[in-house]
Parts: sequence; structure tokens; C-alpha cells
Amino acid sequence: MLINAIRNGYGFADLLIMLLSSLAVIFITLPIHEWAHGFVSTKLGDPTPRYQGRLTLNPMAHFDLMGALGILLLGIGWAKPVQVNARYYKNPKWGMALVALAGPLSNVVLAFIMLLINNILIVTGLVGNAIILQLYYFLLYIATISISLAVFNLIPIPPFDGSRILFVFLPQRIYFQIMRYERYIFIGIFILVFSGLLDGPLDFLNLKLFDALYYLARLPFTLLGV
Repeated sequence: MLINAIRNGYGFADLLIMLLSSLAVIFITLPIHEWAHGFVSTKLGDPTPRYQGRLTLNPMAHFDLMGALGILLLGIGWAKPVQVNARYYKNPKWGMALVALAGPLSNVVLAFIMLLINNILIVTGLVGNAIILQLYYFLLYIATISISLAVFNLIPIPPFDGSRILFVFLPQRIYFQIMRYERYIFIGIFILVFSGLLDGPLDFLNLKLFDALYYLARLPFTLLGV
């Protein structure tokens, strides 16, 4: 994200807000994402996240240096994945899907909250204040990156969360054949990201999700006529 901002000639103030919002994503959004995975897995009977100290919002328990750099530079990154054990689930296939969905869903919820706060700032007129305006952009960037993380993680190929959801609909034999190439697929995806070949499809999905969440965040005020 910062790389594109610098290329596009963003001013110092905008770069600073983007940097601060990226740090907020690294130390708030990503930990919530991983905590959500661990929380749902624990609720399904798996003690692994708790035993490994991952059932926490402490950002250092989830921190991954390369993933953090990805957030800072590209707006796409990751935290240290939470390990889960599907053998504890009553239905391992559906359990893994629910655990996988929890992470991106937490990003969507957080983005919605940021957009809701921004709408409050708009309807109350507070956004007219210069300092509050910077807060508005700060929250907007957090929402944007959170949406990007949700969309990126829902790519239905390994090792992303979307592949675990796809597992519900694929025969187990085919799924595990695909998983054998998880590492190579992961490298291939990031080559596509760095080359910009995925920008079009990802930007389209990000925009559609942003528009939907913004509509929902704006809806209460529209119904109230404000």
C-alpha cells in the first residue's frame, strides 16, 4: 500500500495516516483475525489454540515479520497462523470451514465498525474539524485494508482460508491432492500479487465488498433521515 502511495505522489500527511493505519492493522486487525480462528476452534472442542497461547489478542503472540512488511508495503499480509486440530470437532469438514471463515469474517466486522464510526463523524459534522478529518481517513484506511485481507484470505486455493471452506464441497481425495502443492501455490500467488496481475480481480472484489459494507453502515442514518 505504501509503495503504491509513494508511486502515486501522496503527500506526507497522507503517507503518515496510511502508515499509522497499517500499523493498526498489524497490531489490531491481524491479531483479531487469528484470535477468531482460535476462538471458534476452541468452541468446537479443540484445546490447541489455548495450549499454544494463541487464544489472546496480544499482538506479539500472532506477529509475523514478513506478513507485517507485506501489510506496510502492499496492504496484503498475514500473521502467524493459529494451529488447530480438526480431530476434536464432531464434524471435521464443517468444523474446519467454520474456523476458516471466522478470520475473514472478523475483518469484515471490523471494517463495518470503522465505516459506521465514519458515518457518525459525517452526520454529526465532526468531520469538518481538521483533526477529526485525519481520524476519518485513518479509520477509512483500516477499513480498506481489512476488506482487502478478507477478500485475499477467501481465495479458494491453499493455503488461504477460502481453501478450507472449499473443502466442504470437494471430495476429500481431490482436496488433499491439491493440498500437496500448497507451498508452490502460495509462492505462485505472491508472484502474481507482486507482478500486479491480480490487481484487477482483487480490486473489483474489494470495491464491491466496500460498497456493500458502506451501504449497511450508512443505512441506519438513511432510515433516520440524517
